[in-house]
Amino acid sequence: MDGIKTEKESKKIRRHNLIKYVVPSVLGSCCFFLYIIVDGVFVGRGVGTDALGAVNLTLPFIMVAFSLITLMTMGGITVVAIRFGRGDIKGANDAFMHSITGTLLITALLGIFGVFFTDELCSLLGTNDTFRQMMKDYIFWYAVFLIPGGIGVMLQGFCRNDNSPILTCISVIAGSAANIFFDWLFIFPMQMGIKGAAIATGVSECLVFAIIISHFLLRKGRLRIRSVPLKYSLFRKIIGRGSPEMIAQFATPITVFCMNSVLIARLGDSAVNAYSIIGYITFFFVAVFFGASEGLQPLFGQSFGAKAKSDLKYYFRAGCLINFLGSILILIIILLAETFICKLFRADPETFQVTLRALPQFIWVFLVLSQNFMISAYLFSTKRTTEAVIMNVCRSLIFNSVLITLLPRVFGNGIIWYTFGISEFLTFLVAFYLLKRSEKKAFVSWDKAS
Repeated sequence: MDGIKTEKESKKIRRHNLIKYVVPSVLGSCCFFLYIIVDGVFVGRGVGTDALGAVNLTLPFIMVAFSLITLMTMGGITVVAIRFGRGDIKGANDAFMHSITGTLLITALLGIFGVFFTDELCSLLGTNDTFRQMMKDYIFWYAVFLIPGGIGVMLQGFCRNDNSPILTCISVIAGSAANIFFDWLFIFPMQMGIKGAAIATGVSECLVFAIIISHFLLRKGRLRIRSVPLKYSLFRKIIGRGSPEMIAQFATPITVFCMNSVLIARLGDSAVNAYSIIGYITFFFVAVFFGASEGLQPLFGQSFGAKAKSDLKYYFRAGCLINFLGSILILIIILLAETFICKLFRADPETFQVTLRALPQFIWVFLVLSQNFMISAYLFSTKRTTEAVIMNVCRSLIFNSVLITLLPRVFGNGIIWYTFGISEFLTFLVAFYLLKRSEKKAFVSWDKAS
């Protein structure tokens, strides 16, 4: 009876942890991506359809910045979670401060590049005369706020791992509300155009930073902001743990860059504008998968550090099921509401029609994308760095760039909108193989240092 009682208690704790970590993470992630969509709605209605295309063309720079921030964030929180599981609080704090230092350096360098080399950056992103000036305005003002914005994003991950997922959610909700308000204020009453959208995003990210840093300044958890001696070996460990997720994040800028290049060359400006609308829709619904995998990451890491194999298996199966059911629900919502969604952005008639035709060809990707997010988080959280890197290199650097560029040349323009889904499906096959191959030997490293 004691064994049965213990197992029942274990299941209750697991369910409680799922709710405690996953629900706030999904809600926070959805709010974060919601304000990206609202940003697009305001830009489309207040500035014009071409402005949507301009924002879309800036995404590779923004997502590269986010990917590099992710390198220090996910690498740091993976080390922290494992060390928390082992009871090594000092080691967790050392990793935390190294991540802050690395993120500060990355955002400072990218901010300088975005502010002082804006025109060169626009040329690198493959713009034309239709979009150039709007791109310059958006990138410049986005770069101005990059340091507080990047540090705020990083601290959210550590706050969640420091047993405060609710505060993380609150900070994102507050930031989203602020962004919506300032989008309206700067674009409509103040008539600041696309520049106003970028400034609104920056101001809201500063608010997120102010809220989330209070957790550490008031010492509400186990992590502390303090001076520590910097060690190359710890930076290397953090970069090693974070590189799979950074590479995964590179899938977005590479995909957007390749799609924009193909669309400009083959289908014209209206297709670029349509892809911008599809991108906004994709960002919002991907928030469910991203939030679930982010919410489960501390549970993966802490279970691995504590050598709780049954807990680890439970959380992984639950995460895959959550994301799969979420992907089916998302497909149904988009198919039922595609006309309404397109009208939100007040697209011109040609862009509207292109978007309606392209959406059904594009959105089936959610079925496999949902599983790729969860498998990637599981692999890098359980020290299977090699497998996670292989998976995400295939996804970010090989499949998407090659397939998006080459398949239209072989099969014509009709396959363009399917190429991203084909890339993610091939990634899923690779990920599934790597997962099964590594599962039996994954726990050999339980006793090794993180």
